[in-house]
Amino acid sequence: MSKTIFQKIADGELPAQIVYQDEWVVAFRDINPQAPSHVLIVPRKPIRNLASVTPEDAPLLGHLMVKAAEVARQLGLAESGWRMVFNSGPNAGEAVPHLHGHILGGRKMGWPPG
Repeated sequence: MSKTIFQKIADGELPAQIVYQDEWVVAFRDINPQAPSHVLIVPRKPIRNLASVTPEDAPLLGHLMVKAAEVARQLGLAESGWRMVFNSGPNAGEAVPHLHGHILGGRKMGWPPG
């Protein structure tokens, strides 16, 4: 399988507005933001989507969630609130087959999301 755009960003092969990175995850601004603050957080490990995770991925997924909360605080979203979204599969709107969470905030959001 060829590398996805997110894998290339995580590997440093493509530029992105990175807001956080460590040995497990990379967080960067979405090029088509759906909220005033819209950051994607992706694991460096290539995982297709949530439907593809295994029990061995649990430490990585826990780390990703902790760092998502850290990024949200860094973006100033902790007080007003923020949303974390994972799309898994085509009917959910998954556009890139690399596990990624959307950190969205900076405006009031409705439910259901539409």
